[in-house]
Amino acid sequence: MSKITKKEIDWLVRDKYQGKKPESKKLDQDIARFEMGEPIDYIIGWKEFLGCRIDLSMKPLIPREETEFWVGETIRLFLLEQKKPAIYLDLFAGSGCVGVAVIKNCPNVKVTFGEKDKKLIEQIKKNLKLNKVSGKVIHSDIFSNIKEKFDIILANPPYIPNKKSVVQKSVKKYEPASALWGGKDGLFFIDKFLAKAQNYLKPEGKIFMEFGAGQKSNIERSLKKYSYKKWQFKKDQFERWRFVVVEL
Repeated sequence: MSKITKKEIDWLVRDKYQGKKPESKKLDQDIARFEMGEPIDYIIGWKEFLGCRIDLSMKPLIPREETEFWVGETIRLFLLEQKKPAIYLDLFAGSGCVGVAVIKNCPNVKVTFGEKDKKLIEQIKKNLKLNKVSGKVIHSDIFSNIKEKFDIILANPPYIPNKKSVVQKSVKKYEPASALWGGKDGLFFIDKFLAKAQNYLKPEGKIFMEFGAGQKSNIERSLKKYSYKKWQFKKDQFERWRFVVVEL
C-alpha cells in the first residue's frame, strides 16, 4: 500500500472532477482505491494521449508514455508526409489510443482497429465517439478476421515475458493480462504477427511495431526468417530500443 500525496490528490480532483472538489465520501473512496494499489489513471477514468482523451472505463491497458512517444514520432516523421488517402490498421488496439491519435493528427487517413477482447471493442468505439472521429472496429485475433490490405500497420502486441519479476504489482493486479504477457520470452505474439503481416500490406506498405527491452536481436532474426527485406530500429525518449519500422 502507498500513501497518496497532496500532488496526487490535486491531480485526481483536476482530471476526474474538473477541478471542483467532490463530496468527501467520493474522494475518500478514490483515495482508498489508490492506496490499495489501483492505478490512478483507472481511478480518474481517462488519460491524455497525443491530444486525445482516452477513456479507460472498461480497463484496457493504460497508454504508456513510451507508446505515446513512438506514435508521436511516427506521425511527425512518416505519416504527415502521406499526401494521398491511406488506410491504416491499428492491431492489438486495446483502448484504441494509437489509431484514434492517428486519425486526429493525420489528414487523408482511414483507420481499421483490430482487437481480440470483445469488451474492448466497445471501449474503442467509445473512444472514437469521445474524440469525434470515426473508424472501422473488427473483433480479430491478430489477423483472423482481417480481410483487406493496408498502407500502414501499427502494432503494439503483448511482449512482456511471462512472470517477469520487474513488472509492478499494480500492473499485474489491475491491467489486462492478455495485453501484457507475450509467452516465455515475450515474443509469442510478435512472431505470430510478423509471420503474416506482410500479407496484409499494400505494395510499399510499412509496419510500425512496439517491442520490449532486450528483444531487438530476436526480432531481427524473425524479420530475416520471414523474408522481410528492409527495417530500421528506433529508440524511445529514454534511449531504449522501442519500435521498428519495416518496409516491403
